[in-house]
Amino acid sequence: MPTKITLIIDNPADAAAFESDYPELEALAGQLPELRRLEAAKVWPKEDGTPTPAHRTLDLYFDSYEDASAAVATPAAGAFFQRLGGTGTSFTGLFSEIG
Repeated sequence: MPTKITLIIDNPADAAAFESDYPELEALAGQLPELRRLEAAKVWPKEDGTPTPAHRTLDLYFDSYEDASAAVATPAAGAFFQRLGGTGTSFTGLFSEIG
């Protein structure tokens, strides 16, 4: 069954610094084996000025749960998650069945 990994990236302490690092993060995510599609999004600011529930989302699409699970156990995933963790910004990861 097609599977999507969604990363919900929390609001960083320094959004400008995070955004300057983000192209590298996205490029590293794009190197995951068996990745079929990558979709990145930045959360719109709230109109009333209150903090958003998250800063960005990153969706990583795979043909199967097995492919997604194998991909996150690779050195490419290790490099990506180490770099994401190095930003000091927390995140939540979800594996979802598509369909």
